[in-house]
Amino acid sequence: MLKTALQPRWIAGLVLALVISGVFVLLSQWQFGRSTRSEAPVSAGTEEPRPLTAVLKPGVFFPGSAADQVVTASGHYDPQKQVLVPGRINDGAKGFWIVSAFAVQGAPALTGAGASPQTWIPVARGWVADAADAPAPPRGTVELTGRLIPSEAPLPNTDDGPGRASAVSVAELINVWDVSSFPGFVAASAERSAGTDVAVSGPVRPLNIGPQPPAQTVNWLNLFYAAEWVVFAGFALFIWWRLVKDDYRRGLEDAEDEAAALRAAGGPQDADSTETDPYSTNPRVQS
Repeated sequence: MLKTALQPRWIAGLVLALVISGVFVLLSQWQFGRSTRSEAPVSAGTEEPRPLTAVLKPGVFFPGSAADQVVTASGHYDPQKQVLVPGRINDGAKGFWIVSAFAVQGAPALTGAGASPQTWIPVARGWVADAADAPAPPRGTVELTGRLIPSEAPLPNTDDGPGRASAVSVAELINVWDVSSFPGFVAASAERSAGTDVAVSGPVRPLNIGPQPPAQTVNWLNLFYAAEWVVFAGFALFIWWRLVKDDYRRGLEDAEDEAAALRAAGGPQDADSTETDPYSTNPRVQS
């Protein structure tokens, strides 16, 4: 069969089958790329700072339109209300987020049992590798700029100990701090106290959290088409192989037909069909 496949016409057929398969593979990649797409593009409007109180209200669910918005707020920190969130990565190193409670000036106060006189929001102020290096928040009135992020979910069955939190979870922190809070938190990018920037220095590193990429959705129809083109690519090679195999079998059948025709015309016979004449040196055919 190899001799048949090495004939010029079948070599040309193989090249054509490979070209067709390559086109089908490219079409499969194109369909696969279209099978996932963003739900919505990242909005450039989130990078324009807006007042926190104009973007988010306390006591309500966190709206999706407020996620990733850069916000500003004035207020003060409470040095007694600060926790460290372990397991946070910065440049490949594992450490802690420093999360402090920030009383928002001008924020509406909640009413009801357990509501605090002021409304607070958790602020992730920076990252440290060692918990002992976490500094206290700046005192006095602070002008805060940062990215607004939805509350994280607390880790179940986790007790990180005093001064620790499993996640930046508003539901968990309001119980620790006993305050009323906005439904999200702020990842600080700048802080000003008494008109002077509060520089992040020493072992503390800034978070520098950018806008989060939008969620991806899967188009199953495009994914099915991608798999279908791969099948077509394999089918093109299968057809070439089957044609070569059929040609090889036809060659064997033609050879057998030629041998049968020679035997019918009195050509050479098999040894089993002859016998030796004891009186002659020439064999004769049995009748």
